Amino acid sequence: MEKIKIAIQKSGRLSENSIELLKECGIKVTNGDRKLKTVASNFPMEVLFLRDDDIPQYVEQGVADIGILGENEVWEQDKNVQIVEQLGFGGCRLSLAIPKDDDYNGVDYFNNKRIATSYPKILSKFFDAKGIKVDIEALGGSVEIATSIGLADGIFDIVSTGSTLIMNGLKEVETVVRSQAVLISNKNLSPIKKQLLDEMLFRIKAYKNGKGKKYVLLNAPNEVIPDIVRILPGMRSPSILPLADEGWSSVHSVINDDDFWEIIDELKRHGAEGILVIPIEKMIL
Repeated sequence: MEKIKIAIQKSGRLSENSIELLKECGIKVTNGDRKLKTVASNFPMEVLFLRDDDIPQYVEQGVADIGILGENEVWEQDKNVQIVEQLGFGGCRLSLAIPKDDDYNGVDYFNNKRIATSYPKILSKFFDAKGIKVDIEALGGSVEIATSIGLADGIFDIVSTGSTLIMNGLKEVETVVRSQAVLISNKNLSPIKKQLLDEMLFRIKAYKNGKGKKYVLLNAPNEVIPDIVRILPGMRSPSILPLADEGWSSVHSVINDDDFWEIIDELKRHGAEGILVIPIEKMIL
């Protein structure tokens, strides 16, 4: 059977998350001996482990059919590929940073200054749109030390927590774009590979829909059910089932993790009992 080829990072911040996503999609992949290629045992898929900045080119050329990488690399490499799904992990921002003791009053600070970055295309577009002239020093890595060694007046790089900037005597002054992991695709997949991609997307969306949510079951007197329904809107509306005890019903719904304790406390205040909370692994809408 024809296999779909997926390219993922061989190492780095998105590698483990990409393997975990395949696992959550029910696709079994092993790479214990660090091969650059492996085959899924229960899905028609071949996995290529590549440098993240090479993935867009491989997908464009059809060496790989699909790939997982950061949006920032898709934008920077600017290849003829299609972003088919944002994956919800690997979030970061690409920001401008300057020496911590410098005064900053806006992007005009960078006019006629040198900026070191591994993302010259993204940065050029940003400053061209603002009509600001800068001198960009394109580097392959170690961007954070560029100011301390006199190579540049500021830097443009990926920021997650900001701790690396602080360690190098820098401060973040401007967020240019925000990025996350995405699934990209070659634009000319065969019908079989397109079908396999659609099946994978179905599984990814089911996993994403269930992430960060809880399934709630509770019992409540019928007279407070309208209040309970107001608190628990659910995906459409809560399910309400009569109990054997007359005058009582069981209510089933889904809530977000972020709202969990606030909602539970409110449910108890309105007379809910026997509240059962269950993690959701997948949710198909």
